[in-house]
Amino acid sequence: MQMQGQAAVITGGAQGIGYAAALALAEKGVTVVSWDIDAGNADAMAALPVPGVAVECDVSDMASVSAAYARTCDSAGVPTILINSAGITGPNTTLEDYDPEAWRRVIDLNLNGTFYTNKVCVTGMKTRGYGRILNIASIAGKEGNPNASAYSASKAGVIGLTKSLGKELAGMDIAVNCITPAAARTRIFDQMSQEHIDYMLSKIPRGRFLELTEAAAMIVWAVSPENSFTTGAVFDLSGGRATY
Repeated sequence: MQMQGQAAVITGGAQGIGYAAALALAEKGVTVVSWDIDAGNADAMAALPVPGVAVECDVSDMASVSAAYARTCDSAGVPTILINSAGITGPNTTLEDYDPEAWRRVIDLNLNGTFYTNKVCVTGMKTRGYGRILNIASIAGKEGNPNASAYSASKAGVIGLTKSLGKELAGMDIAVNCITPAAARTRIFDQMSQEHIDYMLSKIPRGRFLELTEAAAMIVWAVSPENSFTTGAVFDLSGGRATY
């Protein structure tokens, strides 16, 4: 898979699945640009085999995303790879008790952020005649997790957006896909109750959580030139939980 010399934007690239993907791409000679508000973003990019670029970006804000794209083009060139990894779970509570402001925050970051980042990167990919987009959804977007209505709804939206954009761009060498992982042990667990973590584990037939390297392996293939046919697809990483 010849990927050397490409520029890849990864939202939430400072930690978790985003950083695992950044590391795997850097090992293939890709210049990674992490769009993140994490304080450790610069250190994370400096530690990659091919040093990356850290850009402060709030993906829930269109102006911030547009500014991050301009900085990316100036520092690394037009990105031909986009991986949307930034996201939050929101509170674990019933829909009846869900705070509307918390709901808006989850939707703004998880779903609107995916729309904004896809939007700004597509034009450059079309101009170059090549691109790969991988949006990270969740098994919760397929099945719905109880007491996680905003997260489940936002990730279902990411799936629908991916399928729509994949069809829009199907006549070009631009693939738009998503993955629906089960939970992995990342800092996102800090946002969840232990009861919710136990619930998620109980639903995984493999009997364990997803490893970050497993997610990165699938992501790297999906954003590689080798993935030349599949688009608008949903790749399962649920450890056997998914029913479709």
